[in-house]
Amino acid sequence: MNYASFLIRQKRLQKDWSQEGLCRGICTTSYLSKIEKGKAEPSDEILNLLFRRLGIAWHIEPNMADFVERAYDLLFSWEIDALKAKRKETVWQDCAESAHGLDIQLLECTVAYIDGLEKGRISGMALDEMLEEFMDARQLALQRVLQGRAEEAVLLYSRAFFYERASSVCYYRGDTAQAIEYAERANELAAKEGRPLVMLFARLIIGNSYSNLHDFASMEHHYKAAQRLARAMNEQDRLVQIDYNIASTCIEMGEYQRAYDYFSNLKMYSRLSLHKLAICCELLGKKEEALIALNHAGELEDESPCQVEAKMCRVVRLRLIQEDYLDREEYGEALLEVFSLCRKYLPAGFCLFHLPWMLEWYEHRRQYKQAYSLLLDFPDYRGNEALKR
Repeated sequence: MNYASFLIRQKRLQKDWSQEGLCRGICTTSYLSKIEKGKAEPSDEILNLLFRRLGIAWHIEPNMADFVERAYDLLFSWEIDALKAKRKETVWQDCAESAHGLDIQLLECTVAYIDGLEKGRISGMALDEMLEEFMDARQLALQRVLQGRAEEAVLLYSRAFFYERASSVCYYRGDTAQAIEYAERANELAAKEGRPLVMLFARLIIGNSYSNLHDFASMEHHYKAAQRLARAMNEQDRLVQIDYNIASTCIEMGEYQRAYDYFSNLKMYSRLSLHKLAICCELLGKKEEALIALNHAGELEDESPCQVEAKMCRVVRLRLIQEDYLDREEYGEALLEVFSLCRKYLPAGFCLFHLPWMLEWYEHRRQYKQAYSLLLDFPDYRGNEALKR
């Protein structure tokens, strides 16, 4: 059965029509039955007559296949703005009402998925699973990405885009070694396919992964490669992201002054950068400056899931204003909530960043089983100098 056959059968059943009622004057009932079961390839004329009777617009134009291929090429190159612009063209809607309708639905869902990535979602609104029997390997691979199953996608369709997505999924859940392996393959394929943005994103994931491992030399090596790509493509936001990640890693490795020099000299602040500045100040004994940074953070809008960024700042504030914070239930509850939200909504690196304070809390409370369990959950944890302050 193909997509057109599925639509004919679906629409006929929705209208509660018999096969005989639908095909009268167009074809025989037995032939319609074969069409609906995908056992016959009807002519364009018969297809048009059936769709017209069902009230479905159906376009058959030779340029549609090229249009859809160009849309996929933009997606696989991560040229998302260009893909969004393509959605405004008349032919996009025409393709939606053609044999390419399944492709258009998947591309629409993928645009929504990519928009969701900025809000911490790594899976999107996939199509109904009943449509999977009509999908080819490429379509099914994209469906798996939308379902949050990108590791299966690379087995279906070996392209840089899918390996990059698989690496991102692994990175989010904290499987650092697998994230690096997928990202290295994504980088290799992207170079062959000529997709520089995918190369950039793959390098970023590798750099982020080595940051989680506290392998500073490897992290810097891959970040430098990412910086060269970002400068060549004028991806200023990615350059800012890299500098931020390096400075955050410096905090975890005990290089507080180097991190402070970066965060204190930013011209524009986000809530997260102010959070990191406050921690630098806390660890360097600059309590008043830390509180000023947190006050500025409180003035910014928080669009993070469940306002986790604001709650991160509150945890730091409690440490600053309560010398005996480790004896305060209020602090423990706030810290545990933040850690839980990081695990649910954010990449594993956020959990690794907060892990030393979690261990500090459990150890102070002599909750050694909980501390041990956390270390089992995060085998990539390499220790954090923040505990030695």
